[in-house]
Amino acid sequence: MEREAMEVDVVIVGAGPSGLATACRLGQIAQETGQEISVVVVEKGSEVGAHILSGAVLEPRALNELFPDWKDRGAPLNVPVTGDEIYFMTSAEKAIKVPGLFVPKTMHNEGNYIVSLGNVCRWLAEQAEQLGIEVFPGFAATEVLYDENGAVCGIATGDFGIGHNGEKKPGYAPGMELRAKYTIFSEGCRGHLGKQLMDKFNLREGADPQHYGIGIKELWQIDPAKHKEGLVMHSAGWPLSESGSHGGGFLYHVEDNQVALGLITDLGYSNPHVSPFDEMQRWKLNPEVKKYLEGGKRISYGARAIAKGGLQSLPKMTMPGALLVGCDAGTLNFAKIKGSHTAMKSGMIAAEVIAEALKAGRANDELAEYKSAFDSSWIYEELHYQRNFGPFQHKFGNFIGSGLAVLDLNFLGGKMPFTLRDETPDHATLKLASESKKIDYPKPDGVLIFNKLDSVFLSNTNHEEDQPCHLQLKDPSIPIDVNLPKWDEPAQRYCPAGVYEVVANDDGSKRFQINAQNCVHCKTCDIKDPTQNINWVAPEGTGGPNYPNM
Repeated sequence: MEREAMEVDVVIVGAGPSGLATACRLGQIAQETGQEISVVVVEKGSEVGAHILSGAVLEPRALNELFPDWKDRGAPLNVPVTGDEIYFMTSAEKAIKVPGLFVPKTMHNEGNYIVSLGNVCRWLAEQAEQLGIEVFPGFAATEVLYDENGAVCGIATGDFGIGHNGEKKPGYAPGMELRAKYTIFSEGCRGHLGKQLMDKFNLREGADPQHYGIGIKELWQIDPAKHKEGLVMHSAGWPLSESGSHGGGFLYHVEDNQVALGLITDLGYSNPHVSPFDEMQRWKLNPEVKKYLEGGKRISYGARAIAKGGLQSLPKMTMPGALLVGCDAGTLNFAKIKGSHTAMKSGMIAAEVIAEALKAGRANDELAEYKSAFDSSWIYEELHYQRNFGPFQHKFGNFIGSGLAVLDLNFLGGKMPFTLRDETPDHATLKLASESKKIDYPKPDGVLIFNKLDSVFLSNTNHEEDQPCHLQLKDPSIPIDVNLPKWDEPAQRYCPAGVYEVVANDDGSKRFQINAQNCVHCKTCDIKDPTQNINWVAPEGTGGPNYPNM
């Protein structure tokens, strides 16, 4: 059976904020000018929003530009921020409230909204469809297509009905080729096609390695008497400080007596015994978190990596026939802990550049003008202003690093006369297990602290079981022969979904077991594996989590 092919002007890979903003802006330009622009968005989740996970506090700057009448259109921005609190946690029992003077001004959230980013994306998809954009959820882009000159000319979606042994099953259906004049890769953090493109076109030349965090989030229904709709709380310090790791927590009071809370662990941590999942579980023991959760019920769970390297880690975003936008490139503003507004703006700029190119009759060439448009926009201004925030944390830790960030951002306007580099990739930071202190995490109680498998159940994660494993090992011997003796195979701990296990055979030997069915598509394994032996690729379409309100 041959693959069917469809030809359009623009293919967009991924229905997140950047991809949908690109689609909407292209649709607007077509309506405003009468220019015919055919656009297709493919999304690997079972529906738009199914794979979207974020805190999230949304800065509406890009949305105001894209849809100035978003309130009248019913955008799900229902909870304006009413207050900010920041705590430095010193232990499981204590936390110090940080006075506003000592908080980086990027952490102030007046004028922002607490949202479910998944619901925002569902709404954006509706706006795109009203503008004539075709949105296809349930189709995973698995292959980049190239023309005879080596330029990107579209993507192919994955086949359905391939068994775990690689054989075609009854009901097999080949994927589809979507051929385009320009292709936008908006897959989110550590997009697997974006990663291939960076290697093929050497897009990372001259840039620092990208740096990442893993965000682990829960949604709770809490006692109405404890709920403070619109309150935003962030924390630094404990528990990550115990292992010399960096990161911080968040707790946002959303509507309907619910709170969204979580912990972001910087994936540059050095102790291989660190378990980001268990760090998040014990973070809830601090009184400033626990006081809201007591008497409440956990209703959802999820995890997703974030790209936080900022300006110094941005790759070249253009190549013949294609653009990288949003978190596929790494446009998040880490000093604000926000990436949706910058992702959307990067997509809107892409749309305007592409529309001009199509109007001029161009196709499958390099949109070099995107860089100058990006560099003259407020995204670049934001990222330049906060460029030293992440490196300050990495080099000096949360406490001193935050102090230097306050000096830079609050008093010097981001104009320190230098730009710090951070040239060690996150996968290369681990010390040997024998040189690192083991961490005694509290046991699950099913009330405040939970285990991984019960958590994955709340993410509604599901994959077709009889399919090739989408977590590919370049060398199957490395987990047991290299990673286990050196780092006590850290995949057992850095994965927040219980995908990786070291189990004993009957003869006492060890084997590495991959429970791919549990995968929540966070991409941590692809990032943190110290030998870069794990390659995450898209499974069969619709597989993965099904986040309802995250």
